[in-house]
Amino acid sequence: MSTTLSFRELGDVTVIDVAGQIKLGEGAVSVRDAVRQLLAKNQKRILVNLGEVSYIDSSGIGELVAAFTTVTNQGGQLKLLNLTKRVQDLLQITKLSTVFEVFDDEPSAIRSFSSIAATA
Repeated sequence: MSTTLSFRELGDVTVIDVAGQIKLGEGAVSVRDAVRQLLAKNQKRILVNLGEVSYIDSSGIGELVAAFTTVTNQGGQLKLLNLTKRVQDLLQITKLSTVFEVFDDEPSAIRSFSSIAATA
């Protein structure tokens, strides 16, 4: 099963809806490339919706971390939405749940970006 990405703009936040598998190879690279493209367009508020991800492996988690680091280093924010149980478990095991801001509902996630904008 391949990975499909779709993009939505909600105000100044770009939502990447990911479906399929994020694993070694195509899936992991497509997420990284998508984030790079958004940063190149100066879109630095990125919400990655993982609700339709059926499988993720360690290289997929590594790509999420790399994307997070790249965005943060460029003064942006990357947050996660709708984690499946598997992704939640992997983030717990790897202690990455303390790194990522994770949300269960989109309105809360979008609001979290604006509250930071107001203080910045």
